[in-house]
Amino acid sequence: MVRHLLLVRFKADASDDALAALQAAFMAMVNKVSGLVEVEWGENNSPEHKNKGYSHCIMMTFSDLIARDNYLPDPAHKALKIIFRPLIDDIIVFDYRF
Repeated sequence: MVRHLLLVRFKADASDDALAALQAAFMAMVNKVSGLVEVEWGENNSPEHKNKGYSHCIMMTFSDLIARDNYLPDPAHKALKIIFRPLIDDIIVFDYRF
């Protein structure tokens, strides 16, 4: 299994409606991408305040490295990036096997 972790700092003008639509688009990816097992979306609520402005985490779980690698050029991923990128101020992408 492979986790594809996104830590996101959204632009200040990203509306709640735009973020809700983006969340729905991420959650729908499970039904569009082969080997994508699960998607989680969460907003930071840590009392430690060490998130450096990153407000959201999106964690995608893939069945294996091949599924993750096939996701990157997948048309569904490309379509998702069209609505995702304009909302992002900064992003950290971190993948790991478990």
